[in-house]
Amino acid sequence: MSEDHHHHDHDSHGELSFDEKMAKLLDHWIKHNQDHALNYRNWAEKAKANGKDDAGVLLGEAADMSLAINDLFKKALAELDDN
Repeated sequence: MSEDHHHHDHDSHGELSFDEKMAKLLDHWIKHNQDHALNYRNWAEKAKANGKDDAGVLLGEAADMSLAINDLFKKALAELDDN
């Protein structure tokens, strides 16, 4: 079984302003959640194809939640631009 390793060195942005750093983090989190949501959806379909309908539905809901979190991250990113 392969493990999903993530490198989360979020404090390595050195000389960036707070807003620049926050924007980079938000962009990273949005991409990261999109990747996870896609993976969850793929496994939801695999679960359903293997007779695990309830697990598939739950994984689909997890994908939806990840994308809902992205909506909040996008709003936070827009707030940075507005200030």
